[in-house]
Amino acid sequence: MKASRLLTLVLLAVPLAVACAVVPAAAATRSRSTPRVASRPAQGVDDSVDPKPVFLADCAICHGSDARGTNNGPDLRGLGRASIDYELSTGRMPLSSPTAKTERRPPKYPPALQEALVTYVYDLAGGGGVDIPELQLEHADLAAGGELFRLNCAACHAWSSRGGALLEREAPSTHPATPLQIAEAIRVGPGTMPAFGTAAITDKQLNDIVAYVRYLRHPRDRGGNPLWYLGPLVEGGVAWIIGLGLLLVVIRLIGTPR
Repeated sequence: MKASRLLTLVLLAVPLAVACAVVPAAAATRSRSTPRVASRPAQGVDDSVDPKPVFLADCAICHGSDARGTNNGPDLRGLGRASIDYELSTGRMPLSSPTAKTERRPPKYPPALQEALVTYVYDLAGGGGVDIPELQLEHADLAAGGELFRLNCAACHAWSSRGGALLEREAPSTHPATPLQIAEAIRVGPGTMPAFGTAAITDKQLNDIVAYVRYLRHPRDRGGNPLWYLGPLVEGGVAWIIGLGLLLVVIRLIGTPR
């Protein structure tokens, strides 16, 4: 009889021990895997850098030597500095081949060459479009930014901004993005993302949202372990595995006759 009770306690304690070990380790792994990307400081264009050969070698195969597009890539006319800078700084451009997937990668070019390419492509394409936003985050309102984020962004990027699944595509996590990249994405709407002009989001609100999105990288988790920020499903699972399992163990011990 004692052996049976001991076996029951072991069977109840094993899931509890496993969950206690796995949850903190997984949370730590997730936090370590989140890259820390600093904002690119504003720089003047280096006149010693010639972007034309780079454009002809890496970009013209898709966009044409005159930036008017080819069968492999779109016309760049009317594309603003913000769009060009976003694509280059996030490594989405240039692609390794015309059929490669457009996704975030380490930038191919150093900052000086990148800025020179932005100016070169912008001038070659005839100007226009959205300019690079000027951010002032010193007096940003996190609470207002959170409200705007949940209203305009959370449906796709999730309330934690870690991204979410959409129909036949995925909204990426915003955590690797710099403040400038976040602002540029809001203004130009890369890919299937909608663009938010100043009529929809003012410059002040843009600063608030950017500050809040950056805060979400390392929020203050007052409730304890964030459990990967996946929401009530994981929290309920932990409650059942750990909470209920621990409760059963305690009840079993209390109810054991002496």
